[in-house]
Amino acid sequence: MRTPEELKNGYRAFRRGVYKHQASLYEELGRGQDPDIMIIACADSRAEPADIFNAAPGQLFVVRNVANLVPPYDQGGGLHGVSAALEFAVTALKVKHILIMGHGGCGGVNASLSAADDKPVGHFIAPWVSLLDQARKDVLSHDPEDPQRALEFAGIDTSLKNLMSFPFVEERVKSGDLELHGAWFAIAEGELHWRDSGTGEFSVVEA
Repeated sequence: MRTPEELKNGYRAFRRGVYKHQASLYEELGRGQDPDIMIIACADSRAEPADIFNAAPGQLFVVRNVANLVPPYDQGGGLHGVSAALEFAVTALKVKHILIMGHGGCGGVNASLSAADDKPVGHFIAPWVSLLDQARKDVLSHDPEDPQRALEFAGIDTSLKNLMSFPFVEERVKSGDLELHGAWFAIAEGELHWRDSGTGEFSVVEA
């Protein structure tokens, strides 16, 4: 799917197929949404959360950005797209779970590693992926065999930590009304690795 015309053809196929069989669901969703799960994923075209989790429309509240990052809580100036979506999901939709989902071969993580070699990438990308600076320093200090994958995992930990800097997230986590999770998707293998909340280790989910 590379052209606007192909997008329109895709829509026509959607109307004849999926929509035709789920028209009543879409009619119900037209009155509002009530998802239990928020996913913060990468904008990468190869890692589509709804496909990976076989989810129907209305089941997932998804935010996608470069390198699936959550910035720390900040009430200062600026436009806070991720923070706004997070606030809406937690305080209005009252989601019960937030999942940070990274993936293999992440370009944003690669941009962070390039910055370590004094080769910052992009006017907007470089400041955004600077959210990974501390994680990158920690990862590289251990001289990992695969720095890219190690930082992809560490970036998930960074976003989980930053989630807890938001008072409305911390409050609901401590009350037991909200749980935070991490996962990583290996694109070529189609494998999902789930993060153990106790140990921080990732292991493959049995297919």
